[in-house]
Amino acid sequence: MAKAKLTIDRIIDPTVDAIETRRILDVFAARIEARFPNGASSQAKLELLVTSLSQPGPWNDHRPFSYDLADPFGRNIRNKLLSTYLATRKGNCVSMPVLLVVLGQKLGLDMTLATAPEHVLVKFRNDQGQWINIEATSFGTKHDTGYQQELGIAPKAIASGIYLRPLNKHESVAVMIATVMEFYGQQGRQQDRIKTADMVLQVAPNDVVAMLQKGNAYFRIMQERYLSKYRSPDEMPPAQRLDFDGLQRNNQLWFERAEALGWKMPTQAETAVYQRNIQRTRATPQGGK
Repeated sequence: MAKAKLTIDRIIDPTVDAIETRRILDVFAARIEARFPNGASSQAKLELLVTSLSQPGPWNDHRPFSYDLADPFGRNIRNKLLSTYLATRKGNCVSMPVLLVVLGQKLGLDMTLATAPEHVLVKFRNDQGQWINIEATSFGTKHDTGYQQELGIAPKAIASGIYLRPLNKHESVAVMIATVMEFYGQQGRQQDRIKTADMVLQVAPNDVVAMLQKGNAYFRIMQERYLSKYRSPDEMPPAQRLDFDGLQRNNQLWFERAEALGWKMPTQAETAVYQRNIQRTRATPQGGK
């Protein structure tokens, strides 16, 4: 998991020191493991892992990790890099769950990633075989119903398995690769974005983020080539109109495929709830989430 994440991060920033970052991860894992009492249950180990990240102590050099309230939507792509999170101790819904799973797996815990609309969370399986959701941005737990209500997840999306399902290793890597597609989009490298989405969809055919990234890439190409130059498709020469129509079909196709699996565009009300939560958190004396 760590190797995959750092390989992905180096695509975005080749200066990332993968060897040093893995050393830091090993040090963290060793410090946390030293806190485990003999015969500790998986649940007890999880709780010590979580407090080792969220509470100040010698295990984290008295610098706990917390949610980055200055960039709650993760607009700065480099804030999603694992090395950035380890250095700043300020994370988001990509870096925070990834670090939790990386360390948890190093410590022998059964942990993996899961997704919700525009969100990544952690699934932990206890000694009784029950899956428990860990909300890594707050270091707490949350039931599936909580995510469904707060994020407006449709029953169809649960039935299709696009949300709140424990992901296998390939699917977890696909989730992390979303950051690369986002990076390519910001860089205007739409063809690279499409190729990366195709690669993801080969191993995770129902990855709606890859579908949406691909659909949006076609729209950006359409916008750059034609929408910025013509007031209407009727003004385009025949060859360009043909290309425009093909791009438009692909744009619509991938959004329709995501919708067929239960994805929907976030409503203004849902976005407003999230923004209010951020504002309330900023107003607390602790400044934590």
